[in-house]
Amino acid sequence: MEGPRIALIQFPGSNCEAETKRAAEAAGMVCDMFRWNRQPALLADYDGYIIGGGFSYQDRVRAGVIATKEPVVDALFAEVVEKGKPVLGICNGAQVLVEAGLVPGLHPGEVEMALAPNRPQPTSRISGFACKWVYIKHTAPAGCCGMTTNIPEGTVIPIPIAHGEGRYTSILPGLFEKLRDAGQIVFQYCTAEGDVVDDPRVNPNGATMSMAGLCNPEGNVLAMMPHPERASFLRQMPAELAGEWGRKKVAAIGDMAANDGEGPGLAVFTSLRDMLMSRLAVKAGA
Repeated sequence: MEGPRIALIQFPGSNCEAETKRAAEAAGMVCDMFRWNRQPALLADYDGYIIGGGFSYQDRVRAGVIATKEPVVDALFAEVVEKGKPVLGICNGAQVLVEAGLVPGLHPGEVEMALAPNRPQPTSRISGFACKWVYIKHTAPAGCCGMTTNIPEGTVIPIPIAHGEGRYTSILPGLFEKLRDAGQIVFQYCTAEGDVVDDPRVNPNGATMSMAGLCNPEGNVLAMMPHPERASFLRQMPAELAGEWGRKKVAAIGDMAANDGEGPGLAVFTSLRDMLMSRLAVKAGA
């Protein structure tokens, strides 16, 4: 049986399509590149969606904001909000989802937060740009986000980031406390041991509540700044990582088959696959 069909939406300036497609297909999905200038109505033919990373429209004005003015995003909004289809936004894709009002989604269509410029990075020649491996912790209770069902609550994941505007913030009082209490804060930056602390070495962009990813109340929209597609195979993992995955990488040195095995980021894609399979099964039985 052919897997669920995913549209990987590409905007001018996107640059993570190949590795995102590879991870989605490794998870058992059929993943098509969907350019921003195709007929938006064709999105209805897909079971779910991914918006990958990069610098759509060169991040002009604000990262992700120009992409939201394209008709394809209006069509995506209808498929996600009205039909409940899932969408995963990675890095620039997360910025697009925030600017489109799909996350946090308390009032769909309203921009309720921002992904602001990172706090300065003392080791970067580009002020604020953070490109490094970090650790994130899955902090949402089971059932809150459909795209993390294969990641137990409390799991710590090593994963790379590469962004200059990833600092979740908002002028709305009490918003982040509300999101936390509702289980919408899906990932938080943490130490290798799982401690969530607001330290520039741990939370490099200065995001409120060390937030690295969040979902909407329905759990079918996930916006995350780290790149799971760049941690989907063991061959992508640095050997110097602390913890379980560093040990696995060291043990796999010289073993090509082992290096082709799963990395921690693939669980995001397998969770999306399982979510889609469940939706398709319900649809078939209706």
